[in-house]
Amino acid sequence: MDTTLTQSELNEASKTKTNQFYNDVITGLSSSPKRLSSKYFYDAVGDKLFQDLMNSPEYYPTNCELEIFSKKTAEITDAIITDGNPFDLIELGAGDAMKSTYLLKYLLAQKAEFTYLPIDISDNVISYLTITLPVTLPGLKVTGLNGEYFQMLTRAASISSRRKVVLFLGSNIGNMPVNDAIEFCRELRKHLSPGDMVLIGMDLKKNPKTVLAAYNDKEGITKRFNLNLLERINRELDANFDVSKFEHYPTYDPETGACKSYLISTTDQQVNIGDKETITFAKDEYIYMEISQKFTTQQAGQMAASAGFSQIAEFFDSKKWFTDAIWVAV
Repeated sequence: MDTTLTQSELNEASKTKTNQFYNDVITGLSSSPKRLSSKYFYDAVGDKLFQDLMNSPEYYPTNCELEIFSKKTAEITDAIITDGNPFDLIELGAGDAMKSTYLLKYLLAQKAEFTYLPIDISDNVISYLTITLPVTLPGLKVTGLNGEYFQMLTRAASISSRRKVVLFLGSNIGNMPVNDAIEFCRELRKHLSPGDMVLIGMDLKKNPKTVLAAYNDKEGITKRFNLNLLERINRELDANFDVSKFEHYPTYDPETGACKSYLISTTDQQVNIGDKETITFAKDEYIYMEISQKFTTQQAGQMAASAGFSQIAEFFDSKKWFTDAIWVAV
């Protein structure tokens, strides 16, 4: 069966995405307080800025999780292979698959029978992975899925009935408040069958100065990363944001573990979005951009149990700043 989309279908899909982007932006900026969804950070420019951020000296989460995946690959593999039967390895928010590539290489070396299904909202990312990974990792079977996590998990289930191992790395679970994160895990469990697994990365609470520096780097990459969303709205929705009139402001609360980012309007101003919407900003008014929640190991275990999983393993970097836990659906 030919599943190739026609140009008309591709155009319609692109139009639908643009309409959703527009509706989410208008809803968010018409709210009080104003907000924007962090999922829209990742266009081609945002993807590149995030890669730059991960390479900045202050941004520790990537290096911590890389250490886990590079030094504990065998232990992770042993935990997820179980009985040796074929399985689907699904990665939510795959990005450049830098960390998971360690696992992919090791699984191939062990002759494991699996298919890699990266899921990402960025079509730029999925296109890159499906083209490059089979070349850099000969023998790897890749099926890229471009879209929202749960929609694509439903699609993955329709592709095959094999056991699922879901990777949710980079402390992406921290990109939502704790209560929302718990609900996300419960929804994730609904898309899985008993015996399916989740390998979930969580950034742990640590010295507040270390945390805050990671989201307020000296080179200003995080600032540009946040401001790029305004520029994306300009590019794709015909808006006229003047990004020089917004400042990046991060905060970290060591009690709750919530690290939040805001953009602050430096003046009274109006912004037009398309030819129908005008958004008014007061001086010092903020846009809530994202949260990067930090956890304790106790919270991780409690989250697993409340969502219908049993935690069977934990892996830490040498500083114990980050954990990758394995949960089994019960």
